[in-house]
Amino acid sequence: MQGPKRKVFQALLYEALAVFFISPAFAYSYNSDLAHSTTLSIIISLIAVAWNMAYNYSFERWEDKQEQHRRTFSRRVVHSVGFEGGLTVMLLPLLSYWLHISLLEALMANMALFAFFFLYAFIFQWAFDKVFGAPLSAKAIEATDAPPG
Repeated sequence: MQGPKRKVFQALLYEALAVFFISPAFAYSYNSDLAHSTTLSIIISLIAVAWNMAYNYSFERWEDKQEQHRRTFSRRVVHSVGFEGGLTVMLLPLLSYWLHISLLEALMANMALFAFFFLYAFIFQWAFDKVFGAPLSAKAIEATDAPPG
């Protein structure tokens, strides 16, 4: 699976699983009901889907320009840190407002989310590539595909 279809499916699956994992954690951690926590998780997911699309598009454009077209361990780490770091900055005001906590407490909540999602993003992306194949931007160029010269 390649192209826009891959990106949409990847983002939706990623976020659906994230809502499933995060909603109960918010409910428990902030002593709120599951409906309130699920609403927050869905809002976060909508923001994350938009970010996911923009970030992965940009990352794959950058990746396509690199000399090496393989998703190495370090490239996957860079991908996860960039994605989660950008999302963390975007979510601070939302968490502070929704949970009625200070920006510092929101930052701490975001760090907990970052820790979870850092590992989750790494595992999800690896598993997704294993099941559906790596995107073209991450596949090694075959000798027959290389330009002459």
